[in-house]
Amino acid sequence: MLKVLKFGGSSMADASQLAKVKSIVTAEESRRVVVVSAAGKRYSGDHKITDLLYLCHAHLRYGVSCDGVWQMIVERYTSIRDELGLKTDLESEFAALREKMDAGISQDELVSRGEYFAARLMADYLGYTFVDSARWLHFKLDGTVDQESSYEELRRLAEGQQVVIPGFYGTMPDGSIKTFSRGGSDITGALAAAALDADVYENWTDVSGFLMADPRIVKDPEPIERITYSELRELSYIGAQVLHEGTIFPVREKNIPLNIRNTNQPDHPGTMIRERFDEAEMTDDRFITGIAGKKNFSVITITKTGMSGRRGTLRQILEILEKYGVNVEYIPSGIDSVSLVVASEKAAPCLYQVLGELQKTICPDAIHVTEDMAIVAAVGRKMAYKPGSSGKIFATLGENHINIRMITQGPEELNIIVGVDNKDFENAIRVLYNSFIKGKEQTI
Repeated sequence: MLKVLKFGGSSMADASQLAKVKSIVTAEESRRVVVVSAAGKRYSGDHKITDLLYLCHAHLRYGVSCDGVWQMIVERYTSIRDELGLKTDLESEFAALREKMDAGISQDELVSRGEYFAARLMADYLGYTFVDSARWLHFKLDGTVDQESSYEELRRLAEGQQVVIPGFYGTMPDGSIKTFSRGGSDITGALAAAALDADVYENWTDVSGFLMADPRIVKDPEPIERITYSELRELSYIGAQVLHEGTIFPVREKNIPLNIRNTNQPDHPGTMIRERFDEAEMTDDRFITGIAGKKNFSVITITKTGMSGRRGTLRQILEILEKYGVNVEYIPSGIDSVSLVVASEKAAPCLYQVLGELQKTICPDAIHVTEDMAIVAAVGRKMAYKPGSSGKIFATLGENHINIRMITQGPEELNIIVGVDNKDFENAIRVLYNSFIKGKEQTI
């Protein structure tokens, strides 16, 4: 049994948090590979180390002294080391890094040092071998990960050892440091799990797994005990965020279970994510796994008699949106009409140009734009097997005076998506949660 563990910034924030991490790692012999983020916030109003490193680079770029910010970074890591009684020689490494900063250093290399120093300390604390991600995580020239060479190198470096790996970065073909986008340590952990064919990838953070709804909208939403990768993708796309989006793919390719856990509540089982679950593992009869959504969409509806029989029309429409860099989120359609759901922020700067080109190219009978639309999705793998699922959702919203402006459903029947006015967004989520989860009205 091999478990790869990734600990987020909140788990690495100070000495007491590192002590929790050590307790978790040493609790099971199978936890032999640990990936860490840079130190995060210790309290509200505190600074993440990564943010301070970005700020340092900005100061250097504009010729402004970063001494004060730099000292905050140095003091954070040295205080963790000293409180834990470690012997890691941070001073010489900080001095060498400061020389590189003064001589000129890339932003990616500088901000990657947050994870680097966190991993050095954690390796010392656990008595594990430190494996620098620069040695194994290789990017191609186009910025994508070279999985084949990366996996082979990590297997060689980690063979027969207990290791700690810094997340967030790797190297380009020329040896320069490249980072993922923010939150990318999740991806590093997933790649390490896939490379080593782990039995489980445990992602430790400050929440006990995924929640069935946004806690900013629904009070004390229940956790999701089990969710499939497909359901997770649907919820993440529509707005539920716990993991970096790129985390899923490496472990899903290898069919490795992903377990979201809470460092501050280590006995909580969290959320288990797998490709599928056996019927025996399904302990409740809910047909909704989770509810999520986002606000501020625009819907461009194009009407033209005979549109469905005219080949190439949809392609022409999408090419126009692509030309202006506007991504189409959903495409509900009828016989003589098609609607394009787009993020208002992306569409607003070029909306009139898009409408003009659609008018010229498609020659529609009418074009109508609906603004201030919100999208709400009910996601659940059981919905396909529950006759009347969509009807009950629509009826519940109607009974609560929430007007449905749009309806669409994915071909896999994993989700039912409704469009409502922005002003009804929060209430729509609360109504669905209270009716189908809190109230447990599952009989259809």
